[in-house]
Amino acid sequence: MEQYKQEFISFMAESEVLKFGEFTLKSGRKSPFFMNAGLYITGSQLFKLGKYYAQAIHEHYSDDFDVLFGPAYKGIPLSVATAIAYNELYGKDIRYCSNRKEAKDHGEKGILLGSSLKDGDRVVIIEDVTTSGKSIEETFPIIKSQADIEIKGLIVSLDRMEKGLSTDKSALGEIQDKYGFRTNAIVTMEDVVECLYNKECMGKILIDDNIKNAIDEYYKQYGAKNN
Repeated sequence: MEQYKQEFISFMAESEVLKFGEFTLKSGRKSPFFMNAGLYITGSQLFKLGKYYAQAIHEHYSDDFDVLFGPAYKGIPLSVATAIAYNELYGKDIRYCSNRKEAKDHGEKGILLGSSLKDGDRVVIIEDVTTSGKSIEETFPIIKSQADIEIKGLIVSLDRMEKGLSTDKSALGEIQDKYGFRTNAIVTMEDVVECLYNKECMGKILIDDNIKNAIDEYYKQYGAKNN
């Protein structure tokens, strides 16, 4: 596993964004792990987060894109932080763009925030985590209506690797099949288990045998097929 992925997993745990125990998800499933990206709240955290995203984007898409699109609302700070980090790490000035929930009819008019989109732009969409694909369903037509652009792919921080509510494929797999662009994550839950199982993080074991067994049982029931 790449070093930046190991560091990112530790960073999620240290920031208390990724927790282990017993959690009831919106879907009603009882999960032994939970991620809340809304807990990245400080400047230093966003600075580090942008760098991890930038490294993953560079790994999967190289410099073959022009714009980072972050769906409102959580995608807005992600796109800004990552655009800054990408320039620092790789020396390429990436534009950022987000959608507004409601179009603005004065000043900087329109549905977009940040850069406009123009014909020929290559776009990478950036999100925290995708569980249902709803935000892509909302933003995909907005992006495509702005100009003759190419969506290179979607990047999220964590792939939960679990099947959706209607199919046996993961949300990322469903999006890739439906829209035809690549979907990637900084890390997967498989990476998380490999990195943390019976290994110290913050002076304690976050995934012990009990948690590992609970995760295994969860994936027997909810694990995605053809993830």
